[in-house]
Amino acid sequence: MIDEILDKKELSSEDLVTLLKLDKKEDLEKLRIRSYRTMADNVGELVYIRGLIEFSNYCTRDCLYCGIRKSNSKVKRYILTKDEILESAMWSAEKGYGSIVLQSGERSDESFVSFVEDIIYEIKEKTKSDLLPNGVGITVCIGELSYQQYQRIFNAGAHRYLLRIETSNPDLFRKIHPENQKIETRIECLEMLHQIGFHIGTGVMIGLPEQTFEDLAADIQFFKKYDCDMIGMGPYIINLDTPMEYWKDYYFENQKNIYSLSLKMIAVTRLYLKDVNIASTTALQAIYPWGREQGLLYGANVIMPSVTPRNYRKDYLLYDGKPCTEEFAGDCLNCVLSRVHSINREVGLNSWGDAKHYIKKKELNSIS
Repeated sequence: MIDEILDKKELSSEDLVTLLKLDKKEDLEKLRIRSYRTMADNVGELVYIRGLIEFSNYCTRDCLYCGIRKSNSKVKRYILTKDEILESAMWSAEKGYGSIVLQSGERSDESFVSFVEDIIYEIKEKTKSDLLPNGVGITVCIGELSYQQYQRIFNAGAHRYLLRIETSNPDLFRKIHPENQKIETRIECLEMLHQIGFHIGTGVMIGLPEQTFEDLAADIQFFKKYDCDMIGMGPYIINLDTPMEYWKDYYFENQKNIYSLSLKMIAVTRLYLKDVNIASTTALQAIYPWGREQGLLYGANVIMPSVTPRNYRKDYLLYDGKPCTEEFAGDCLNCVLSRVHSINREVGLNSWGDAKHYIKKKELNSIS
């Protein structure tokens, strides 16, 4: 039965659920091998790196699961200076990182958006080189903005935007967010990003309490419905300084299953979407020391090592047990290179590493 599903050109909702429920070792290996082959055939085996700059942990949102939610008074708040951000971006470019990610807590106030806009202009200009004539590729992840604000970010030179939905199930979304945060607003933002022309990234948390296999299958279908180019999803990991801390028994009892399910989500998403970019997230490594490598073996092709200055890293804790909070940027680079090489893959240096899905869309739009 598993072989028949894996041989299908198009997977149904029932097929997705069946694959996500696999638990036998031999079946999981069949899934892994097929998803890896699908990745190799559609996007290649290079692993693209994104230098992650977590430049601020101020946040106006109160997501019930998040360690930097605005109501968490235990967080030491910070925002990097323009010079600190530029230094991290330029270091990344010099080391061969073709792309960076500017990530922060969610803010949409004018002073903050203008700050990000100006930074993007400067990064694009100062990272130009013979190897990167247009500077580094820039992904922005700062939350829900207006159409005009997204347009300004795009005009400044960022061509990717990451806006995770965390779950496509409206009922489950309401259970992990305060009442004033709506999934409908999230979806409207994705639609705006698509209209503007961004390379769209989104993703979900895997293993949430009360989440079903059917929910996760619907998440994968959501990625396709909204024509997403990059998927950044990972295991739900508890933060004990949040309202969801009362689920700690559930989390620790199910940690192993959550990790396995996260790898299956990468594999099944690869089979279903084929030519998108899929990140192997740091959260996988928080559960299992070699989790990011396993994510790559299950069909991921992007990894995001931190280039956040070391003295700020411990204050950007979305979840407990986050790895790499004491390392310097150079340590993370060496670690990533050795991890990727350990599974016989190479890193795509000095390349934006845009998703093939995105490139195909641009080509079709230029023809039409």
